[in-house]
Amino acid sequence: MKSLRRSLGGRKRCQIRTLGPNLQVTCRSYTRPAFAPKPTIDIKHIRQNPGLYEQNCIDRNYAGHSKSSWRIIELHEQWLALQQSSRSLRERSNRIRANLKMTASRIKNAEGNQVVPVREGMISEAKALKGELAAIETRESQLQEEIDSLAEDLPNLSSTYTPVGADAEVIGYINKRGESESCDSRGRKSHVDIGQELGILDFLGSAQTSGWGWYFLMGDGAMLEQALVQYALLVARRKGWKAVTPPSLVYSHIASACGFQPRDQNGEQQIYAIEQTDKDKAKPQLALAGTAEIPLAGMKANQTLDESELPLKTVGVSRCYRAEAGARGADTKGLYRVHEFTKVEMFAWTLPDNMEEDHFFTTPRALSAEAMFEEMLSIQKEILEALGLHCRILEMPTTDLGASATRKLDIEAFFPSRQEKDEGWGEVTSASMCTDYQSRRLQTRMRVKGGKLAFPYTLNGTALAVPRVLAAILENQWNEQEGSVTIPDVLRPFMGGQEKIRA
Repeated sequence: MKSLRRSLGGRKRCQIRTLGPNLQVTCRSYTRPAFAPKPTIDIKHIRQNPGLYEQNCIDRNYAGHSKSSWRIIELHEQWLALQQSSRSLRERSNRIRANLKMTASRIKNAEGNQVVPVREGMISEAKALKGELAAIETRESQLQEEIDSLAEDLPNLSSTYTPVGADAEVIGYINKRGESESCDSRGRKSHVDIGQELGILDFLGSAQTSGWGWYFLMGDGAMLEQALVQYALLVARRKGWKAVTPPSLVYSHIASACGFQPRDQNGEQQIYAIEQTDKDKAKPQLALAGTAEIPLAGMKANQTLDESELPLKTVGVSRCYRAEAGARGADTKGLYRVHEFTKVEMFAWTLPDNMEEDHFFTTPRALSAEAMFEEMLSIQKEILEALGLHCRILEMPTTDLGASATRKLDIEAFFPSRQEKDEGWGEVTSASMCTDYQSRRLQTRMRVKGGKLAFPYTLNGTALAVPRVLAAILENQWNEQEGSVTIPDVLRPFMGGQEKIRA
């Protein structure tokens, strides 16, 4: 029976890298199987812009990878030197082979007594050259593998929209609260207290069955979850997004290609690995998906899309699993930070923003990634506005971007009980543009006019993450005098017309 584990465990492939005077050891918790997509990273662009990639790593808090671009140049120069050496050896080998053919003819013409010693010498030299070439080819493969590994581990380049540093930029509001508006009139009771008072949240039972970070939704709480999912799907499908039910288990190499590592750059646990029995050790490593983004992206791995298919828009409902290693406190209690939750996730493949110049942005076109990014944001705004939540939209800084994102927008809702933490704001959705980071690593291609192959851009965005939105509704719609929570109008059709939740 397979079981969950939070340690890296399993088989690891470790590389020791010398970066100047420093020694860096990188371990992967899986071995990429033969059928896995073969990444196609733009290594030429890295070699041509080492300073850009170094600064990008520093800006994004990937200091351990900041010298990788320079190391790639160093390794490439070694690879070129080996190519030159092997070229000379192959030329010498070819000449010897030609001479061996000539000596074979002379032996047949009764000149063997004089030719045989010379021929034996050439055969001996040919064998030696073959051994030298084999050693060079082995070293070339090792160099190329290290170059590829270093390139794969680099984060995506940051967008020009992205603030450098650790501070996000507020770029808009949804249902903006008035300056004089205060939550004091409704109290500062948390969703934990509200949910338990109403009998719709059970943390004590989940602590006994699963531990900290798990929960039971009871009665109207469970129905509210389903109503939120159905409403989010309704909004997305109205805009042409195709519903998909993705698997929760994914291969570790697919998660890695999407930018999710078992541990992040700070060494914290991100995802759950699946422990394999001895008889399954030879099988590819599996992990629980932290978001539907991973299986949705993997759905088109090793495939070639036609330009006419784009944009390809999917929306998936799934259970998500986060190891979420880190400090625990009052600001993360209840539903705010949990190990398992339901989420409605949007994922799209689009034409690149600029078909001629990689890594740059142009004016948004109807089928471009920029246009899709705006559509995702509009869906998020429509959902949260209809739910009556006070929200702010943030352009996230470089230090907050995951490996795959070039740009990321977060929407934070106001939680009355969290005013001592971030002035009450807490993230409820995010949207990321990933350019060709994922498609290159998943070998997802697109065929454009004239038969040329290119890599589509990928984007992902939360349509609705249930626990935090549910928590925000409980806190913002709580009526202390009545002891009830008002259900938003748009959710009532999915709850049989029910208007309030009462104890």
